[in-house]
Amino acid sequence: MMNESVKEFQTSPWDSSELLNSPEAISAYLEAAFEDGNPALITHALGVIARAKGMGQIAKEAGVTREALYKALSMDGDPKISTFLGVIKALGLHLEIRPA
Repeated sequence: MMNESVKEFQTSPWDSSELLNSPEAISAYLEAAFEDGNPALITHALGVIARAKGMGQIAKEAGVTREALYKALSMDGDPKISTFLGVIKALGLHLEIRPA
């Protein structure tokens, strides 16, 4: 028998894209993914950001189909460098390379 003092809680899915509502938030989120260094995490972070900004519009500006962009930016995705750079540009970001 379940302890009556324990209440059941319902959870709902959390979507981090809801918090990416400013250029600063987007930049910090992607920078954290790059600092981790895991390519799958970087790809996923780009996907989350693209969803926050509108996947259809980002795909159009990046020169790929919406479906292709979803696939490329999934956790199992491995986008071509041209897609990666197109998404970065479509998001209004630029890459900066510095010595480690």
